[in-house]
Amino acid sequence: MLAEAVPARVRRRWPSRVFGSLLILLGLPLAIGGVRLVLLHGSAYYVVAGVALTAIGVQFWRLHRDAALAYWLFLLATIVWSVWEAGLYPWALMPRLALFLILGLWLVLPPSMTGLRLRRRRGLPTYRGATALLCAAAAVVVGLVLHVATGNDGPADPVYARGIAAPVAAISPRPAAAGSGDWRTYGNDLAGSRFSSLSQINTDNVPKLAKLWEYRVGPGVDGRIGGLEVTPLKVGNSLYICTAYNDVIAIDAESGTEKWHFRSNIDRKGLPYNNCRGVAYHEAPNASGDCVRRIVTATMDGRLLALDAANGQPCRTFGYNGAVSLLEGMGAVPHQYYLVSSAPTIVRNTIVIGGFVADNQSVGEPSGVIRGFDVTTGKLAWAFDVGRLDRQTAPPPGEHYTLGTPNSWAPMSGDEALGLVFAPMGGATPDYFGGLRRPFDDRFSGSVVAIDVRTGKPRWSFQAVRHDLWDYDVASQPTLVDLPGEGGATRKLLVLPTKSGQLFLLDRVTGKPAAEVAERPVPHDGVPGEHVSPTQPFSVGMPSLVGPPLSERKMWGITPFDQLWCRIAFRSARYEGPFTPPNMTRNISYPGFFGGMDWGSASIDTDRHLLIINSNRMAAIDRLLTRAEADRRGLAPMTERNGVVLGAAAAQKGTPYGADVQPFMSPLFVPCQQPPFGMLTAIDLKSRKVVWTRPLGTSQDSGPLNVGTGLPLPLGGPNVGGSVVTRGGLTFIGASHDAYLRAYNTATGKLLWKSRLPAGGNATPMTYRSNASGRQIVVIAASGHYGLMNRAGNYIIAYALPR
Repeated sequence: MLAEAVPARVRRRWPSRVFGSLLILLGLPLAIGGVRLVLLHGSAYYVVAGVALTAIGVQFWRLHRDAALAYWLFLLATIVWSVWEAGLYPWALMPRLALFLILGLWLVLPPSMTGLRLRRRRGLPTYRGATALLCAAAAVVVGLVLHVATGNDGPADPVYARGIAAPVAAISPRPAAAGSGDWRTYGNDLAGSRFSSLSQINTDNVPKLAKLWEYRVGPGVDGRIGGLEVTPLKVGNSLYICTAYNDVIAIDAESGTEKWHFRSNIDRKGLPYNNCRGVAYHEAPNASGDCVRRIVTATMDGRLLALDAANGQPCRTFGYNGAVSLLEGMGAVPHQYYLVSSAPTIVRNTIVIGGFVADNQSVGEPSGVIRGFDVTTGKLAWAFDVGRLDRQTAPPPGEHYTLGTPNSWAPMSGDEALGLVFAPMGGATPDYFGGLRRPFDDRFSGSVVAIDVRTGKPRWSFQAVRHDLWDYDVASQPTLVDLPGEGGATRKLLVLPTKSGQLFLLDRVTGKPAAEVAERPVPHDGVPGEHVSPTQPFSVGMPSLVGPPLSERKMWGITPFDQLWCRIAFRSARYEGPFTPPNMTRNISYPGFFGGMDWGSASIDTDRHLLIINSNRMAAIDRLLTRAEADRRGLAPMTERNGVVLGAAAAQKGTPYGADVQPFMSPLFVPCQQPPFGMLTAIDLKSRKVVWTRPLGTSQDSGPLNVGTGLPLPLGGPNVGGSVVTRGGLTFIGASHDAYLRAYNTATGKLLWKSRLPAGGNATPMTYRSNASGRQIVVIAASGHYGLMNRAGNYIIAYALPR
């Protein structure tokens, strides 16, 4: 009855007027934001588009016969502008075109549904028909570009479109080396190669790989799950893992059943995050009795532990009942300010261990001292304290190691023949203001240091970042590689991945660059009291993994509106390249504190001399706050009651400035720079050129407001974790935001296999041969990562070929 009371002509009008109102609602904010962008010397498209959409909306409201033609012309102009500005890169076109193409589909509906009155002209199709053809053509073009550019690996990265090395030749299968069925150190060897000579699983049969078993670690002492970043060790018939709460567990390598479980009973209260990346293994030759084979680990509350590998019982002759306090000589250490998350490194019977010092809290935080301990007794062998290079002993009573020095929290590597351990160094605290740092802080901050494992004295150091003000810790394990040189000589080299996105190639005997490094000027106008380095080292002899520089055109979003917001934010901030120093205004740091290469480090195919590495491109916005503003915001160093979140505002107590550091995200919580955000790259170490590069990960578990879309678009996601390379020609990696373990062809980068994980696989996988069945098995920990905010869990998952 109500419908009959409304005249038919009125019923026909309202769809067109609703559509017109929608265009007006879309056009006005575009026009207003566009005016602001133009005032910031940005693109004029948005103000023109906003005015045009508003005017077209009025035409639809008034039922104008040429309204559809006007929208057709607007859509055509937008397509031309989009291709001119972004080329045919699909992900760059998406925020520019997708919304307007979807709206254009409304114009192809029957007149009875749209209420449109269209003008016909002899020899020409209706404007509705023209719009339909345009939408269909645009959809086909975009679809073809997506199909061609993505394949099953994702779009190629334009930054590597030039100068790519020739494909690497295949290598005939060779038998595995003797004893290679085990995985006895964190990186499979002290060099950190993450290379396995096993080849039972290869490029031909990897599609048949299936889950063999699953082990649940269980919740931590406070009932939480997550933080499981461990790479297991495999020795004999057992796997050895540590949990995020520093329990150590032995698992049967064939069946995945638990053998023993040591509970560390750490003091979890107030810890801001928790993880353990691995344990160390040591076997005393020609010995007998308890603890001949021992597991060495360290805890979040500052203990170094030695356990009998046979049963998990503490080694009573090590320290005090199997434990050594890492807090001795450290002075007063506030709870949660000093912890150990990476596996110890054992070189020449010496346990070498550093520690993580809380980021960005205050001046005078705990020392970043690196120490060596006797693997049998636990006695201190030496201490490397950058503030007291003349003293390798423990501090005398009443004194302590130098406070606030650069620390080494990432995995280390070692060379038994040279008697060296290679320690990646972070920065002196706090992170974003260095005006109070001392000369020895600046000497070792952002460096790799070669330490004599016998004396604890530095042989050499190489600095990757001068006077670090961007939280560009050297977070990756240095990777050692031997390359053939002239006259048949072997070159002993070290690859140093950095968070600034650069790869340095060094002679590991001398520390001198083996590939050209150029000292280049960078912006150095810091805040009062700061002394910014006027130059930074750039590794010009190795490929850069930073990605193309940021620009307004490369700002992104999923709609024109958040893309416009990101453009305005970019134009409003200061960005003068990768080392733009923090200031009182908003600055863009790129690749950012979560960019470049982190603790996942690199893998080396030692047969082909290929380096495989995953990297991030995640810009950050940083701003220094006056002390008064920091106090008004309630910024204070963390305590047991107020933990700290990495990548957020921090107090920097004791300096004139607080720091506000955030990921560069749109209001929809998607990155402001266009994809890809994470990459997997292969580099030929002989030619020092990129062989292939692919986006790593999809958008399946991510989306606006951190709500997963379920769409596996190959955008390349932020990643945490590393890879393993095998003689079977495969690279296994999880790491990405979406929960998958993937296998790539190492020579070509082609994706060959993937398996859905129950939680984020943000750990480095490993592989071994089972003594019981002779099968090659691949294992990864899956528990997600707090920084990625992806799916949490507590799984150890093993894969093998069917019998």
